[in-house]
Amino acid sequence: MNRKLENSELGRLDVDAFKKIEKSPIILVLDNIRSLNNIGSVFRTADAFLVKKIYLCGITATPPHKDIRKTALGATESVDWEYRKTTLDVINEMKSSGIRTVAVEQAEKATMLNDFQVDKDETLALVFGNEVKGVSQEVVTACGEVLEIPQFGTKHSLNISVSAGVVVWDVWSKLGLKNKRP
Repeated sequence: MNRKLENSELGRLDVDAFKKIEKSPIILVLDNIRSLNNIGSVFRTADAFLVKKIYLCGITATPPHKDIRKTALGATESVDWEYRKTTLDVINEMKSSGIRTVAVEQAEKATMLNDFQVDKDETLALVFGNEVKGVSQEVVTACGEVLEIPQFGTKHSLNISVSAGVVVWDVWSKLGLKNKRP
C-alpha cells in the first residue's frame, strides 16, 4: 500500500531558503493576463520549479491581491517578480542581454514542444499570453522563436496556467533537473 506523505514529510524549503537556492534558468513573462487565478497558478508553478523570475506585463495584475493569493498559496512571497508596462520592452531588454526569448503560441513555423531543444547553459524566457488573444503579434515577432504545445482534441487552446505548467515541466525535464531536489 502507498501511504500519502504528510506536508511535514515533504522537506519543502521555507521562503528564506528558496530565496537563497540556485534557480533554474527559466524566466516567465506574462503578456496581458486577465485572470487573477491564472496569475496565482503561474506563481505556484514557478515556485515548484525554481523559476528565476516572473515578469507581469500590461494589464496583468500584481500581488498583493486576494484572488492571486488564493491560488498562489504563498508563492508570491518566494518567487521574484517584477511589473513592466509593456511586454515588448522586456523582450527587447532580454534579447539584448543574450536571453533566449520564446513565445508560447500557435503560429506558422512554431516548434512543437516535443521537438523543442534547450541548452543547459542558456537562460530561457517563456512568454505566455492573454486568455483570449494569446501572445500579441508584436511580441511573437520580437521573440523570433515560437513554441507550440501539440493538441489533438476538438479545442484550440489550453488555459494559460495549464500551458505554463506543461511547458515549464517539459523544459525542467530537458534541462535534466526533474529529479533534482534542494
